[in-house]
Amino acid sequence: MKSMIKELWHGNIIPHEDSRNNSREMKELLGYIARHHEDLAKTFTDEQKEIFEKFHDCWDEYVSLAEAAIFEYAFRLGARLAMETLQDTE
Repeated sequence: MKSMIKELWHGNIIPHEDSRNNSREMKELLGYIARHHEDLAKTFTDEQKEIFEKFHDCWDEYVSLAEAAIFEYAFRLGARLAMETLQDTE
């Protein structure tokens, strides 16, 4: 069995990439989002396109920060659960 720590260190485990788009529902939803995004963008003036692009950039940054925070929380929670299983419960 490979060492998870070594795999993580060498970049073979990439949680934020591995966890995305892994279900049929998520892939389907991404297709809808892309289609609606394209349809909406077609109706914009140049000024509206620029504002929408700025909104999109801010949203992407927010999602990235949120995913990192969720990963950190979940990792710490998992470590705490693992530590608790090793402790005496008496």
